[in-house]
Amino acid sequence: MTFLNVVTRGLQRRPIRTGLTLLGIAVGIAAVVALIGLSRGLITSWTAGMKSRGTDIVVHNMRGSLTPKPFPAATRDRIAQVPSLAGTCNILVDIASIENAELMIISGREWGCFAWENLKLVSGRMPNDQNERAVVLGTTAAEVLKKKVGDTVQIETEELTVVGIFEGGAFVENGSIVLALPLLQQITGNQDQISAIDVRVASGTDDAGIRRLCDQLSKLIPEAHAEPAGEHLVNTEGYRVINAMSWGTSLLAVLVGVLGVTNTMLMSVFERKQEIAVLLALGWKRNRIVRMILLESALLGLLGGIVGVALGFAAVHLMERAPAIHGLLQPDLSLSLTLMAVAMSVFVGILSGFYPAWRSSRLSPSLALHG
Repeated sequence: MTFLNVVTRGLQRRPIRTGLTLLGIAVGIAAVVALIGLSRGLITSWTAGMKSRGTDIVVHNMRGSLTPKPFPAATRDRIAQVPSLAGTCNILVDIASIENAELMIISGREWGCFAWENLKLVSGRMPNDQNERAVVLGTTAAEVLKKKVGDTVQIETEELTVVGIFEGGAFVENGSIVLALPLLQQITGNQDQISAIDVRVASGTDDAGIRRLCDQLSKLIPEAHAEPAGEHLVNTEGYRVINAMSWGTSLLAVLVGVLGVTNTMLMSVFERKQEIAVLLALGWKRNRIVRMILLESALLGLLGGIVGVALGFAAVHLMERAPAIHGLLQPDLSLSLTLMAVAMSVFVGILSGFYPAWRSSRLSPSLALHG
């Protein structure tokens, strides 16, 4: 019998208990995959949306709050002539319940600016001008709202005509309702207010140049803050809260798994005292007994991690279709997250096995004589 045979036989001794312990780890790892995948997806989805619009810098006012704070649209005039800027676009974004959709992104964009360029029509047309009481829907938004060209969509108390359906090149864009900025300002009561300025820099500007421009723009607009498009959401209070809650809930679930593995391994050591004593009497060194118990708990962690990743992926795909978040973000189920989750599960298994392994190494070979 090989060393690995002894390890696997220890796990197979009580299959129901082993299975329940494995399930406990799997649930914790599934929580990690699902919650962290969703929170990372928030960043990747919004960053992809910025990239699809050709936005390099975002000027916003939400670093210390959970939601964007509107600021005067005239603020843009202070930066419009800064060298190295290829274009600016005033944006007003709202997230609201729209008809049968619990949450949907409504994006009011300055008429004629570059933020309209990435919207490729699938059907219909674009609004004729900024005064037309019309909207265009991303393909996902049209699917969620069950709308086609010619239908109307109600935003707050206003009914607007759907004149086009577009493909925006990013998940967030496709889940949005897009309309002219003045129209959304009037509907929401934010006359002459915006929530962000999208900035496109001159071709050939490198990352260092973009950061220098951010510093320059932040000085020109002290009431707001300029950041590279891929970083502006990460530094907000809202994302910090979401990320902290995701990790807190995940680690609590993992802690339950740690306690489960520790209990299982302690019970296993207690039931196998005589077997371990026999192995010691046959010449096994105490550190080999420790390695055996740690390998058993690590194997439990590995199997629990694999099952947990599968459960997490399934849970994420179910949540992705939920009306509350459908179209808002695309979960980030990357290879790095998968490897991190499995590595965390193996670490949990090893950590949980330390005390049982130490207890097993303290047993006396004389116990083998007690039949």
